[in-house]
Amino acid sequence: MRQEQAPPVVAKVKLTLYAGERFFGPGICELLERIRESGSIQAAAAQMNMSYTKAWRILNRAEGEMGVCLITRVSGGRRGGSSTLTAAGEEAVAAFREMEAKLAGLAGDLLAARRDAFRPQAPADGPDGEACGARAAGEMR
Repeated sequence: MRQEQAPPVVAKVKLTLYAGERFFGPGICELLERIRESGSIQAAAAQMNMSYTKAWRILNRAEGEMGVCLITRVSGGRRGGSSTLTAAGEEAVAAFREMEAKLAGLAGDLLAARRDAFRPQAPADGPDGEACGARAAGEMR
């Protein structure tokens, strides 16, 4: 009988910046990256299955909290409008992605140092030697 190998334990963390309320996280960072690629708030929002109004709300909240413009907007007209990231927008994206990478690395290092606490070599039993938790209920493979 072949025993299934358990998937590896990994640490995943999500970075979100708050100043009273959330103003910058993975969502706005992705939105800014997509604006950079497409040149359009509307296209970026559509790619993320987000309404144009919500994209504007997210951008306005972040810009208000940070006190800088993250994008420059050129109003429509015959060709339609366009948007590009400002230097502050580019810096915010780069800083956020750097912080995410460092945080993920730190979480991985912390997990590596304490992995045995989350995936012991032998199954733990209750105080009377009986199976505990999911194993007791027959849910563990």
